Amino acid sequence: MVRVINPGIYSTIQDLGRFGFQKFGVPISGVMDSYSAKLANTILINDDNDAVLEITIKGPILEFQTETAICISGADLSPKLNSVSIENNKPILIKKGNILSFGKLNSGIRSYLAVLGGFQTSLVMNSRSMYKNITEGNVINKNDVLPINENIEGFNFNSISVDTNHLKSNVIEAYQGPEFNQLSDIEKKLLFSQKFSVSQNNNRMAYQLNELVSNNLKPIITSLVLRGTVQLSPSGTLIVLMRDCQTTGGYPRVLQLSEQGINTLAQKFTNDEIEFKLLSQ
Repeated sequence: MVRVINPGIYSTIQDLGRFGFQKFGVPISGVMDSYSAKLANTILINDDNDAVLEITIKGPILEFQTETAICISGADLSPKLNSVSIENNKPILIKKGNILSFGKLNSGIRSYLAVLGGFQTSLVMNSRSMYKNITEGNVINKNDVLPINENIEGFNFNSISVDTNHLKSNVIEAYQGPEFNQLSDIEKKLLFSQKFSVSQNNNRMAYQLNELVSNNLKPIITSLVLRGTVQLSPSGTLIVLMRDCQTTGGYPRVLQLSEQGINTLAQKFTNDEIEFKLLSQ
């Protein structure tokens, strides 16, 4: 078990998502930065879909009530074990009573804590991903006790080459969206020549960008949207849908982020600059 002494700002249990229920209006959810979450699990030789703790901006304080092994990937939040600094992307053996804490944010905004075998919170619709009104809670809270496996016999780990360039990159890879070709040539060029900045309206559901793009497109019938769909609102605001996004939308879908594009954007925060890079279909 892991006891939550302090939950941090916004810490949630996530796996790769809740698939197969979108026809009922249930978002997929899942880790915002799938690359970092998978990396932490891979180092511990967990399954990719094992649940991790997604930590945003300010980390929690956790007490381990059993032995285990952990790995932290993604944003560098200056993790410490019993007040001694530890590294990201390294397997760490944990003893009963150890305290994990976090400090200064150095790069990125979302960090991922994997434990051996994954967090064993309740499965809801085949996923442990927290989402309001679907799971019992949508964040971890003070004094929560998070279940984990208690057997580390034969523990082994992967020593792998680690690439964390997406934490500092401002290039967001994207494909043409269904309504992309309805844009004028000038508007198309603007999407890939201008730098955009993240507005204060950014969360697990969507990122809005500050800079406007003129919108002379006809309204569309409410249609399918996906994680990474970039919508153009009537006001000219670009809205990038993220992991907790709705399943349908009525704004023109001008771009569709790649998985790597979503991962890169997930590590950006208010006023961070980005630029789109068009990928071939």
